[in-house]
Amino acid sequence: MIQRILLRQAGRPRARRASRILLAVAAMAALLSVDMPSAAAVPPLGVTAAALPDATVARVGALFAGGLDGGHFCTAAVVHSADRDVIATAAHCLDHPDTTVFAPGYRDGKAPYGVWRLTGVNVAGDWTDRKDPDDDIAFATLAPLDGAQIEDIVGGFPVATEQPDDVTVTVLGYPSTLDAPLRCSNATSLLSETQRRVECPDLSGGTSGSPWLADGALAGVLGGYEEGGSVPEVSYSAVMGDQALELYREAAVPAG
Repeated sequence: MIQRILLRQAGRPRARRASRILLAVAAMAALLSVDMPSAAAVPPLGVTAAALPDATVARVGALFAGGLDGGHFCTAAVVHSADRDVIATAAHCLDHPDTTVFAPGYRDGKAPYGVWRLTGVNVAGDWTDRKDPDDDIAFATLAPLDGAQIEDIVGGFPVATEQPDDVTVTVLGYPSTLDAPLRCSNATSLLSETQRRVECPDLSGGTSGSPWLADGALAGVLGGYEEGGSVPEVSYSAVMGDQALELYREAAVPAG
């Protein structure tokens, strides 16, 4: 079961759609197949380095408690959606969605693309009921800012499921001790049928929710087993399967 949490300050009207089922199918096909911009040069596999500003890094941001002076505690990324207003992160990063804000491209104390408040959260029922690490992924919607949606400003990542066991991913995240993101790429392996692991150093507290990008598409988020890992050298993500895809679909192609 998927749980949709609407925040009190929400109230974003949605245009009515004719032939909803056909449009939803078409929209999901588009969202899952959009080409990505080329990323800047990255460090060798298994090496963590500063993530220099580019179009890909602009889609990743830090989650703050209340505002930029509240300290950033997790990472999130913009993903493609019909209403152009959805981010992906770890479910354990959204315990207090009513006071959480998102700053894409945050760097050196500045939010070049604005500070965005959440309007709702989509999480799996098994996460809400018992904090199942296999469901430690969430999608949240954002209120418009100055009349624009977040994806209009920075673009968004497509979502990719059914990845091979050893898929190579790029992790982009914000340690809570730094005011700029880090980047690391490496091949993954399976901890279990439902959990994926990657060896990347220095991905410490604050990087929970970081996107795992496979060929420019979201293939996981840092979280899951041990809420992402107990040491900064090894990180985890719940495997993106049918449940995660349905969760994404509920957020990205809303009915009504």
